[in-house]
Amino acid sequence: MPAPPPSASLRAMQGKIVVVTGSNTGIGKETARGLARLGATVVMACRDPRKAEAARAEIAAATGRTDLVAMPLDLGSKASIRAFARAFGERYGKLDVLVNNAGVWPTSRSTTADGIETTWGTNHVGTFLLTNELLPLIRASAPSRVVVLSSKLHYRGKIDWEDLQFEKKSFSATGAYNQSKLANVMFTKALARRLAGTGVTVNAVHPGVVTTELARGYPKILVKIFHLFTISPEEGAKCSLHVATAPELATVTGEYFEDCKAKPAAKASLDEEAQERLWKVTEAMVG
Repeated sequence: MPAPPPSASLRAMQGKIVVVTGSNTGIGKETARGLARLGATVVMACRDPRKAEAARAEIAAATGRTDLVAMPLDLGSKASIRAFARAFGERYGKLDVLVNNAGVWPTSRSTTADGIETTWGTNHVGTFLLTNELLPLIRASAPSRVVVLSSKLHYRGKIDWEDLQFEKKSFSATGAYNQSKLANVMFTKALARRLAGTGVTVNAVHPGVVTTELARGYPKILVKIFHLFTISPEEGAKCSLHVATAPELATVTGEYFEDCKAKPAAKASLDEEAQERLWKVTEAMVG
């Protein structure tokens, strides 16, 4: 059972509607569990309906919540994202917290249903489109929050404007992932600027180096070695829970968090001109 985040008291999220993407496993699952324990109505937005339902049933049994819902969402599909946003809006009509938790780290180059390189298309483009599709509800529900899971690896990221999708150069799994995590922070800052004064906060989070299924495509021996140096998903969820719920963060926006504390983000993420360029490029990708 994940410990309550700093400053959170039981039932602190009573009456709140929350979406957590990729919440059938790992950090997302523990984030959903923690929010449910705090009283939120949690919508688990997941790609695999079978795994989502199993996770939902587990969390419902552990928390006693009867309002947990699993809904299908594939961040690699623009049609799926728009269908989810439409169905969610019709069902709930409000959204207090969006936790953009889902992410992938494939070992080789592949493409999404829309033909976009999978790491870029899921981690950045999918997150961008989902957030913007849900933004009218988020704005109408203010005070509300958007949490974007990035990574400490964003410090090593570089936006290759001439080859964002590794169509020219050879594919680097780490390079693609780091680039997408840098894009997450840039998106966070650009969106926070757009929402200034609306009562909606947008912050990025590094959960820590966590034992999750993110590296499931790598050789098993490497994964075992990697997991010797990781923290549990319960520990990894603490920062997301803190940023999603802490009363003292009600007006904090556009920040990057590690260990439940705001820290300076990578210098590359602070360039507003680059943030706006990324916004326009991504808008063109989502149509």
